[in-house]
Amino acid sequence: MKKIKVLFVCMGNICRSPTAEGCFRKHLANNDLLNRFEVDSAGTIATHSGEQPDPRSRATASSKGIDLSFIKARQVVAGDFHLFDYIIAMDSDNLNNLKRLQDNNSTAKLSLLLSWDDNTDVSDVPDPYYGGSSGFEDVFNLLDRATLAFIKKIIQL
Repeated sequence: MKKIKVLFVCMGNICRSPTAEGCFRKHLANNDLLNRFEVDSAGTIATHSGEQPDPRSRATASSKGIDLSFIKARQVVAGDFHLFDYIIAMDSDNLNNLKRLQDNNSTAKLSLLLSWDDNTDVSDVPDPYYGGSSGFEDVFNLLDRATLAFIKKIIQL
């Protein structure tokens, strides 16, 4: 069976996209689906390449039983558009950047993560980087719900 390949993308790959990756992996594990997916995260900029997720993102995820310490930030590369089935942006700015990078031969489906969640009227996941710890909690909750909604829609759980 061909695995479904999913890439979550934010700007620096240290807050939102690694948290989305962690939430997604948790939902896959809880539904015995890890063997059906490959998942990764990346950023549209290389500023934090090689770094672990932001300590506040790691702490928030850890408080929910999710380990993000194995994730290392990386920048989106041209090959990602041919490797992944779904490339999911955290906000409109990053989605627009991805659309500019995507070549015409790519089969990757680009979307906003929150567009998969019918229970929210928010389209962009806010960047918690410059805010306080409550912003990381709010972002985690958005990502947790939206990643589960995504799984349910693409495999009809």
